[in-house]
Amino acid sequence: MQYVRFMSKADQSSRTSATPDAPESAAGNRAAAQRLKMRRELAAAAMELFATKGYEATTVDEIAATAGVARRTFFRHFRSKEEAIFPDHDDTLVRAEAVLNAAPAMEHPLDTVCRGIKEVMKMYAAQPAVSVERYRLTRKVPTLREREIASVARYERLFTRYLLGHFDEQAHHDGNDDPLLAEVAASAVVTAHNHVLRRWLRAGGQGDVETQLDHAFAIVRRTFGTGIGAGRTPATPEAPAQVSSNGEVLVTVARTDAPLPEVMRTIEEALKNR
Repeated sequence: MQYVRFMSKADQSSRTSATPDAPESAAGNRAAAQRLKMRRELAAAAMELFATKGYEATTVDEIAATAGVARRTFFRHFRSKEEAIFPDHDDTLVRAEAVLNAAPAMEHPLDTVCRGIKEVMKMYAAQPAVSVERYRLTRKVPTLREREIASVARYERLFTRYLLGHFDEQAHHDGNDDPLLAEVAASAVVTAHNHVLRRWLRAGGQGDVETQLDHAFAIVRRTFGTGIGAGRTPATPEAPAQVSSNGEVLVTVARTDAPLPEVMRTIEEALKNR
């Protein structure tokens, strides 16, 4: 599996030339903060009622009343009461995508995805007590568990699309495998993250979760990163293997992180083309 990162001139110019109006940007940030505040208040009301009355017995009207708002306000923020238990996923998904879009040109795509999924952990770590209580609640209510699974699937789709967009077209004889490889790699990153997250939640939100995440991601990189090259642009292609004119010396150029089988294939191809 090998990825390549590239950015078109149009993309580059759009990033550098875009200068959003400061007042409008500030107003937008305030509106987003107010929206998130209300979503969290509704979520807190929902969790309180679920814990005291039970999930099935709690109504949307009761959640709205507990939060001190009208029923219509609830539905401006959530489509259902089970959706209210996860108020931050929409915004976190946006932040994760922003990490992907702003990734350094030479960063390994798999590392970029690992940084993106860390936005999810930051969301949980921002309110440890709430996150732990929500975890306990989702273990008891199948409907909430299904909603959680649906949220996880959204991150996997985002990362799969990203990785698929960074495959090196010259790295595979059968390009039909690329979607499979991208999906497996993205799923591995999300699974590693969720394993660490569940362990942290079971421990009551205690522990060095950052170190645990980095350890898990290192395992993913070793397992699924074989043959994945560092991010690079078409302007700096890898130098091919070269054979001297007298046929006695073979000179090859390879990345320092290239696996031995990849290096050997490069040498074999150079010998065949002598």
